[in-house]
Amino acid sequence: MKPSTGANQHDGEPHEGGGLAERLNWLRAGVLGANDGIVSTAAVVVGVAGATTATGPILAAGAAALIGGAVSMALGEYVSVSSSADSQRALIAQERSELAHLPQEELDELADLYERKGLSAATARTVATELTAHDALGAHLDAELNIDREDVVSPWSAAAASAVSFTAGALLPFLTAVLLPAQWRIPVTFLAVLVALAVTGGLGARLGGAPVFKPVVRVVVGGILALGATFLIGTWLGSSGVTG
Repeated sequence: MKPSTGANQHDGEPHEGGGLAERLNWLRAGVLGANDGIVSTAAVVVGVAGATTATGPILAAGAAALIGGAVSMALGEYVSVSSSADSQRALIAQERSELAHLPQEELDELADLYERKGLSAATARTVATELTAHDALGAHLDAELNIDREDVVSPWSAAAASAVSFTAGALLPFLTAVLLPAQWRIPVTFLAVLVALAVTGGLGARLGGAPVFKPVVRVVVGGILALGATFLIGTWLGSSGVTG
């Protein structure tokens, strides 16, 4: 038997997390934001293109959908992350205060938590004591609240990432609908959107560790339904004279 060299024997398993889960969450959020941008903007421009062949209304509606959607996504993400970050900071501050004023009680609590996880009383006490000496606040946040104080996300960063990902997705249908000749506008936008949705659906599934086929089918079918519905409504409004 070869002696251990200390190398990682499970190369496919990133044991030294280093924020890997957090990065994957950001990537998944980016993929979902791009997917939203693709579908919502494409639905608007295809609907308007169904009602009129004039480039001006399509440009105005597409720009409004892109800008409004990006701002809305950013605002929603900012509010959501701000609330979460405020809650996390409040819990961290509370834990820091308890450690400062009730150190022995907090040590007993930490030892009890590890004992409940299956360690013997003596081992749990040893672990709690050593972790408290090393990083008391970090140990309590991890064991009690499952929080890492380094992972409190900036709401501004989250809002910017959400706006950028939405805009990146929205640009594809916006540009195809605005730049292409009228006879190619709708079919090429349909095709480009469905291909893009298949890519984002597959990427999102891979990042989540799920099989690719079903998520791709779901997003593509959803895209077909969204674009088909808005195109039919736009065509009906255009032919009925409502938009004229």
